[in-house]
Amino acid sequence: MFLRALATCLITNSHYTGIYPTDIIAKGGLLGDVIFFAVSGYCLLSVKKSFPLWYGKRIWRIYLPVVLITLVYFAFGYYTFDKTGFVWWFIYPTNYHFVASIMLLYIPFYFVGRYEPLKKRIPLISGIVALAYIILYLFFYDKSRYHIDNVNEWMIRFLFFESMLLGGYFKYNDERFRNKFHWYIPVITVVLFVLCFVVKLIFSKHTVLAPFQIISQVLTFALLFFVFWTFASIDKKLERLPKVIKSCLSYLAKLTLEIYVVQYVIIAVLKKYFSFPINWIVITASILVAATILHYVCKLIYWGVGKLIQTIKNKLIKKEENC
Repeated sequence: MFLRALATCLITNSHYTGIYPTDIIAKGGLLGDVIFFAVSGYCLLSVKKSFPLWYGKRIWRIYLPVVLITLVYFAFGYYTFDKTGFVWWFIYPTNYHFVASIMLLYIPFYFVGRYEPLKKRIPLISGIVALAYIILYLFFYDKSRYHIDNVNEWMIRFLFFESMLLGGYFKYNDERFRNKFHWYIPVITVVLFVLCFVVKLIFSKHTVLAPFQIISQVLTFALLFFVFWTFASIDKKLERLPKVIKSCLSYLAKLTLEIYVVQYVIIAVLKKYFSFPINWIVITASILVAATILHYVCKLIYWGVGKLIQTIKNKLIKKEENC
């Protein structure tokens, strides 16, 4: 819950360019993304269902809010088919890079989460993925400019999959990390956070250093590891937070996907009408309201479809019994 809420805040904040007095505050999107992929890996490690049922459920849960909000924004004229067609908007890759990445990465991760021998060898799998990544980077990647941290880059999916594997590793080795606090863990986390920020700033300003941009993702992955370790090590302390704070964080965590898909248009439309801090308040409130509405509309549809399926099953069972 805590990490998912943090990821939601970081991702949303990174889209607030033109809202703050300086855009240097609107950062943290990539860290938010890798945290979210790691949380997904953590939550999905124990797979019991067959691949069609498991993947079908993932499609149903992710695509319903995506399709609904896309239809709404088409209805209001914010989205058009001028440059892209139906398949691009509604099936793949959609307007949301996270959807394109997670639906692709679910496939290999299913087998890691399904089979015990692969769970035990997550570090080995992670090493193989890293080796493939390095080879592609050295021999095929365009290193003439700094763009490796762009979420629309194909290479970013190696980092996202490594993040899922990292989340799975923490889940599999939960007892090694949970509530095992050491003072140096949060210290290293803060140092890595500052270092990541500085390195990204340097790469963005000095093109001559572009051949070494892979360092940025190595540092991001290291930061992710220590962020996870920090939160795992203080789990009991986090659980003792005041109820109102935990309720707010739980609310954000519950609306993660909805917040992500509604925000782009809301930010683009509303940031033109107000100055800071009014713009931040209005936009953030609007995103939360829109995400809440979308969440409960989807929840109602999930419930209705579930009831319909159960009714059909009951009728088929009754029919078989009568035969």
